[in-house]
Parts: sequence; C-alpha cells; structure tokens
Amino acid sequence: MPGQGDEPVSRGERIQAAEREAAKRRLLAQAAAERVPVEETTRAVPDRRWRRDRPE
Repeated sequence: MPGQGDEPVSRGERIQAAEREAAKRRLLAQAAAERVPVEETTRAVPDRRWRRDRPE
C-alpha cells in the first residue's frame, strides 16, 4: 500500500490519488443514475422482415 513502505508519498501523489478516487466515485454515481432496472427492459427480437424485401 502506498505510504506504508520506506518511501514517503509526495503531496502530488496524494492529490492525484484523491482526484482518481473522486472521478471513480462520480463515474459510479453516474452509472447508477443511468441504470435501467431489469424489469423495465424488453428482450430484443430480431426483425428479419427487411431481408425479404431486399434483393440478393
């Protein structure tokens, strides 16, 4: 784990780690907000009717 070894973690590295964690949390929150519950989805059924009207 960073900061646990012999080398101290620089302030810049701590800031970058905090920024990465904040970005990760924002992405997870956005994904959760955009998530569609399984109950609201429908099964995709292929529509092959267009192939009948299409010349080979």
